[in-house]
Amino acid sequence: MGTPLDYVSPLPPVRSGIADYSRDLLIELAKVADVRVIQVPGQPVSDGLRELWKPVSAELCGADGRLPLHQMGNNKHHAAVLELALKRPGVVTLHDLVLHHLLVEETLAHDDMDGYRERLTADHGWIGEMAGRARRWGESGSATLFELAAHRDLIRRQRGILVHSRWAAELLLEDNPDLAVRNVPMAMPLGEAADPAAGKAFRERHGLPLDRPLLGSFGFQTPIKRTDVVVEAMARPELVDAHLVIAGEVSEAVDLEAKIARAGVGDRVHITGFLDYDEFLAAIGACDVCVNLRYPTAGETSASLLRVLAVGRAVAVSDYAQFAELPDDIAIKVPLGDREVRSLAGRLGELLADRDRIETMGAAAREFVRERHDPPLAARAVADACAELAELEPPAEVPLEVPAPTTLTWLELRGSLSVEGGDAPWPAGESRRLKISMTNEGFGRWLPTSEEAGGVLVELQWRNYLEGSAVERAWMDLPREVAPGDSYELEIETRRPLEAEALVIEPHVVGVAGFSALGGPRWVRDLGS
Repeated sequence: MGTPLDYVSPLPPVRSGIADYSRDLLIELAKVADVRVIQVPGQPVSDGLRELWKPVSAELCGADGRLPLHQMGNNKHHAAVLELALKRPGVVTLHDLVLHHLLVEETLAHDDMDGYRERLTADHGWIGEMAGRARRWGESGSATLFELAAHRDLIRRQRGILVHSRWAAELLLEDNPDLAVRNVPMAMPLGEAADPAAGKAFRERHGLPLDRPLLGSFGFQTPIKRTDVVVEAMARPELVDAHLVIAGEVSEAVDLEAKIARAGVGDRVHITGFLDYDEFLAAIGACDVCVNLRYPTAGETSASLLRVLAVGRAVAVSDYAQFAELPDDIAIKVPLGDREVRSLAGRLGELLADRDRIETMGAAAREFVRERHDPPLAARAVADACAELAELEPPAEVPLEVPAPTTLTWLELRGSLSVEGGDAPWPAGESRRLKISMTNEGFGRWLPTSEEAGGVLVELQWRNYLEGSAVERAWMDLPREVAPGDSYELEIETRRPLEAEALVIEPHVVGVAGFSALGGPRWVRDLGS
């Protein structure tokens, strides 16, 4: 049976897509591997699953040579999984590449600002520390949430990482080239195709018209699912006859009711809230086309999207990240940007007007799930990957190396500057060779002039004190980067203009400012008469 596995994951009735995924995968995984289910501390397990799998205490995880297989997501249901994966590392299935939202739930949600900053610093070095400081002073934009993955400590302790898309694997390896990453299919039971009778009954139960096109958006509605874009598209003339059902809980961060009211589509948009599994499938079957936009992405595996495809429904997705990997014969892809709403409305309108194409795409969607996401196939891939990864040595502790910021972004430029050959008196008209020595005593790297944006130039400015103006200027390129603690010397042959009374030498960030305005060095000499 290969490598014995200790399976760690939320399970139903926990309201998590990963809980549903684990319910489906475990049945097939147990046929090809010796699987023991670990009870996630503090989480319930339904009576049927408890009887079937007989979960054991987390204290036994990894005992007797068993390989822990942790299912990791980006929400509060995975806090205990994260803790156990750090304590008992093995293999982690990373359903979300970004775990920053979970970090927020564990720290900032409990007013633990110091813990938030410390963990971000551990994962991202000075960048994490700066982001943590900004959060303390009220910055709360989405850029930090999605750009700082907050997963380094977790993934670098494991023997290996499993993901469900080529895009996710490549992204992980960009920052962690030595990481053992395997791309495995996500298990998704094909089940029955959409039942027209069940779809009709769903429409009747929820007051949806039987004779109008119906679009569907499924799963937990967060800002990144771009439901507001779908609502705006509903107001376009291409979709004036269509209705939209939103099936799933709605995040407090999304004021859908207000957006629906502003768009004037309240009579055609229907929010059901959370649906149980059978009602969820009936809702998908009731729709003609389903919408699964996403931006930005946490690299998540969308189980709700695969369930839509398995039922036999065409989808509209964002032409972005892992979603761009979907075949064109099952998904229409909507570009991001200023024309997103118009593109979505236009492409959906064209599809809804072509019933034959909808049927063809739905059939292709089921075939895609059958071929790529068959649970026995996925289980075998997981078991084989775990067996291979179990043979690897546990990873050595790798120091975190985060390159220092540059003059493109870091505007505190401490340093020193000295000049040989510029001492007074310097008679007017006399030519001298100056040797300029600069030392970077700050934190940021000084980029060479060739970088243009953020590059550094050194200015020689001959000044007339009486007129308070520059008489003549010369500029010298910085030919290479100057790292913190490093020095560089420049030499120039120059002549004192007749009317010049002083010489100022100062590095500048191209198009930004001189160093003196940024805390950096500036050399000034009165040349004498």
